[in-house]
Amino acid sequence: MKYLLLLSIAALLSCGNKTASPVATTDVADTVAQPVVYENEYLVKPGDVAPDFSLPLTDGDTFTLSEQRGKIVMLQFTASWCGVCRREMPHIEKNIWQRHKSNPAFVLVGVDREESKEVVDEYTAKVGTTYPMALDTAGNVFASYALRKSGITRNVLVGKDGRIVMLTRSFKEAEFNKLVATIDSLLAE
Repeated sequence: MKYLLLLSIAALLSCGNKTASPVATTDVADTVAQPVVYENEYLVKPGDVAPDFSLPLTDGDTFTLSEQRGKIVMLQFTASWCGVCRREMPHIEKNIWQRHKSNPAFVLVGVDREESKEVVDEYTAKVGTTYPMALDTAGNVFASYALRKSGITRNVLVGKDGRIVMLTRSFKEAEFNKLVATIDSLLAE
């Protein structure tokens, strides 16, 4: 009887030792897939197929990315609280939207992150933009492109084949000018 009691105690004491059992060597964190994070906290990179989504637009229509195949699509991730977005949006309006809005091969959609239609309508009126705005009220579309807690403004340029051509982050003049030139070049093809 003493012998069985000693064996039981020894077995219990060995449970804390990870080398005592192959099952104990598996850490829970090892079983959860971690996303691959690219430059600027993007979860996608140029060449990837752009994650598909459907979102309501502030005008009542619905925007579905996959329905735009065959067109050049620019997605601008934004929010009213983002000062850099407010600075960039007039440039997008003037240098991209006003130049290409009549071109049937081009689509530009602002994707507002986690705000109501009323907030989006108010701030786009103040900023003076007229391009379509989609409502990503839960932030799930943003989270399919970049880490959920990462910053905006971000632009994603999608080619006619649905693959990402270019990604931007923040508003840097040289990078913005490259975005404009890339759009112009893709539309000239």
